Amino acid sequence: MRQGAKMKRKIITIDEDKCNGCGECIPNCPEGAIQVIDGKARLVSELFCDGLGACLGHCPQAAIRIEEKEAQGYDEAMTMENVIKGGMNVIKAHLEHLRGHGQGEYLRQAMDVLKKKNISVDQDPSNAHSVCPGMQVLDFRAREPQGISVSSQLRQWPVQLKLLNPSAPYFNDADILIAADCVPFSFANFHQRFLKGKILIVFCPKLDEAHEEYIEKLTRIIKSNSVKSIMVAHMEVPCCFGTVKMVEEALRKSGKQITLKEYNISLQGTII
Repeated sequence: MRQGAKMKRKIITIDEDKCNGCGECIPNCPEGAIQVIDGKARLVSELFCDGLGACLGHCPQAAIRIEEKEAQGYDEAMTMENVIKGGMNVIKAHLEHLRGHGQGEYLRQAMDVLKKKNISVDQDPSNAHSVCPGMQVLDFRAREPQGISVSSQLRQWPVQLKLLNPSAPYFNDADILIAADCVPFSFANFHQRFLKGKILIVFCPKLDEAHEEYIEKLTRIIKSNSVKSIMVAHMEVPCCFGTVKMVEEALRKSGKQITLKEYNISLQGTII
């Protein structure tokens, strides 16, 4: 395929109506694909956006999502030319980003560019500490089991947001728990500490691509029912903070004032 040719691939999309131009997404895009122009964050080059979502979870307005659409193919060599301009810290951040998302071929291309330019990086990009927190391989087998034995506190079905009906009767007068997919597997006492007495909604802000659909459905659930409170539980990895951003956006769009509590769960299953 010729350089820059259009192809169907994953790439970020920025909702300009939601974007307030705060720029919080920019430091999390070492490739330099995003800039604030005329008060709005904009994708300045499709060639620089790898579609891996490093910026997800860093937008307070939930204005960024990943879509699969026709776009120019990502070009690692051109991206590196842009990355190098930012200095050594930006170079390291980019290499860590590629390594963390398992992009071995892009990583090889990036190192080739650095070698040709006689730029030495004082770290090994294959080192485990360079891995994106959401994809870092960790082994917890030596940890002592917690020995928790409880009965299920699940009060309804389905639980996945895409499958839920906003008109379901269990949402009336409900205390709602919205959990990122990985939380119940990490937090051993999930049922007793979080789920007991609540209606459950689960989704993944990183892997589920229906961000706009999810925000609209959450808005309908909140707006159409007498929801008493909302609790959000998400993992500590950066992309998972998108969970609370999407809930906050839905709550804003609903026009309701409802108590919102947020819990951040560590990779080893503790409340941070």
